[in-house]
Amino acid sequence: MNGEFPEWLKIPAPDEKSLYEMQDLIKGMTLHTVCEEALCPNVGECFKSRTATFLLMGDVCTRNCNFCAVRHGNPLPLDPDEPRHIAEACKALGLKYVVLTCVTRDDLADGGASHMALVVEEVKRLNPGAKVELLTSDLGGSRDALKNLLEAPLDVLAHNVETVPSLYPAVRPQANYERSLAVIEMAKAIAPKVLTKSGIMVGLGETYEEVIEVMSDLISVGCDILTIGQYLQPSPSHLPVKEFVPPKQYQMYEQKGLELGFKYVVAGPLVRSSYRASAYQP
Repeated sequence: MNGEFPEWLKIPAPDEKSLYEMQDLIKGMTLHTVCEEALCPNVGECFKSRTATFLLMGDVCTRNCNFCAVRHGNPLPLDPDEPRHIAEACKALGLKYVVLTCVTRDDLADGGASHMALVVEEVKRLNPGAKVELLTSDLGGSRDALKNLLEAPLDVLAHNVETVPSLYPAVRPQANYERSLAVIEMAKAIAPKVLTKSGIMVGLGETYEEVIEVMSDLISVGCDILTIGQYLQPSPSHLPVKEFVPPKQYQMYEQKGLELGFKYVVAGPLVRSSYRASAYQP
């Protein structure tokens, strides 16, 4: 879709001082954030409030989804110091709600589950009382890997289905819709007290009815929290935006989601899975 962004997608320029201070802190600890790697439109707001979503296991993904700005290729070996560095960064920022996400690591036998569990444990150890939310990959559909991850003291386990099933071949060619649903279902079965969360993008060519069907599927597998936001093309080589979904439609999605049984639904043009995540708790 060509043309200028609609008014509801225009945001103020980030505060440069806050941006540079956070970048220096994060790079000084050899860490990565999905805020920067995925070109999140909310990076200025989040960095100004000294919050960030830490990207685990490097900044190179083994998959090449056609919507995502994170680099793909052959990742480096896991950094054994990452759990400590992440925990120390959270302490330096005074975070009470920590959001972690990860690149997909199909090169690792357990998808990196054991490493991510170590990060969660160390964050909790150095930051007593802090809640931790982790957005995981599908871990290759492995129940054992997911069980290992959920042995860590997580508060929220998130896994995004990202889009409707009909668009998977174009949007997520190396993923599988049913497998992503299964991650949510297995997580709820393994750790019923851990909140489950998922998210989708709109504006890729899906229909309203297809989004509602995804909502119903997520409810059926035990998903507690849902986020819905506008897809924005990160570069000319990524999928184009088919539609800028108007704010009123997000309100309809929120209302429908609550009617279906989600504990919390947040939908809006600039909503991302990790955006203001601490506020999305029932």
